[in-house]
Amino acid sequence: MFVSGFTFVRNAVKFDYPVIESIRSLLPLVDELVVCLGNSEDSTSALIHAIGDPKIRIIDSVWDDSLREGGRVLAVETDKALRAVSPKADWCIYLQADEVIHEDDYPAIREAMKNYLEEREVEGLLFDYVHFYGSYRYTGNSRRWYRHEIRIVRQDSRIHSYKDAQGFKFEGRRLHVKKAGARIFHYGWVKSPAHQQEKQKSFHRLWHSDEKVKTMVRDAPFDYSGIDSLEYFKGTHPAVMRQRVDDMNWDFKFDTSRKNMVFKDRLLHFIEIKTGKRLFEYRNYKLI
Repeated sequence: MFVSGFTFVRNAVKFDYPVIESIRSLLPLVDELVVCLGNSEDSTSALIHAIGDPKIRIIDSVWDDSLREGGRVLAVETDKALRAVSPKADWCIYLQADEVIHEDDYPAIREAMKNYLEEREVEGLLFDYVHFYGSYRYTGNSRRWYRHEIRIVRQDSRIHSYKDAQGFKFEGRRLHVKKAGARIFHYGWVKSPAHQQEKQKSFHRLWHSDEKVKTMVRDAPFDYSGIDSLEYFKGTHPAVMRQRVDDMNWDFKFDTSRKNMVFKDRLLHFIEIKTGKRLFEYRNYKLI
C-alpha cells in the first residue's frame, strides 16, 4: 500500500499557521508528501524547505487572487497538490495548514486504509473534528462547527476539492465514505488576536471585494469573546503541538456555561448534547 500526503500553504509565517506541526504530524503516515507552496509575502518558502525530510516534494504555485467566489482559490490550490501525487498512490491524505493529526490516532488511520483498500466502493475516509477556539483550552461545541470531514481520498482524477476546500466531490457528487476512527485537530482559530485579525482581513478577500472587507474587519485586534458556545478541552494535544501550547502568549477566558444563541439554536444545541444527533446537519459526503 502506497500512501501520499498532500497540502498547500501560503503566508504561514505572516498568519502564524502551525504548518510545520501539521506536516510533521502527517509524515509518519505517508510514503511521500506533496506541498503546494504558494507565492508568499514572508519566509514560508524557507520554513518549508528547512524541514528537510526526503519524503517531502515541493511544487511552486502562484495563486489566482481574482478567484473570490466562495473561496474557490483554496480548492484550486488543493487540486494542484492532489494532481501532483504519485500515480501509484492507493490513498491520499490531505491536511490544511492549520490541521494536525494526533499520534494516538495513527494505528486507527493505518488500519482503516488497510481494511478498505480493496473495497473500491469506498472512495474516502471520514474524520472527526476537534475545533479549538481562542485558546488551546477551549473547543467549539455549537452547530457553527462542522463535526466531520473527508481527509483521505482515493488516487482518482475524478475526485476534486469542493468549494472552499472544506471537502471533496466525485465528478460533482458526494463521495462514498467510511469512518476513519480518527480525529483532525483544527487550530485555525487559535492564534494571537493580532495574527487572527490579519488572517481575517486576508481570508475575507477570498470571498469579498476589498471595499466590502474594509466594512467587515476592524483594525483592532480580533475579539474572541463573541463566540456562541465553548467547552473545556479534556484531552491531550498532539505531541508536535506541545511547544506551541506552552508558548501561548495571550490570555482568553470564556464562561462555558454561557450560550450566546437564539432560541432555535439553543434548542437544537440542547437536543444534540442530550442525544448526540445533530438535526438538519449538512453533509457533503455519503456514509456507507
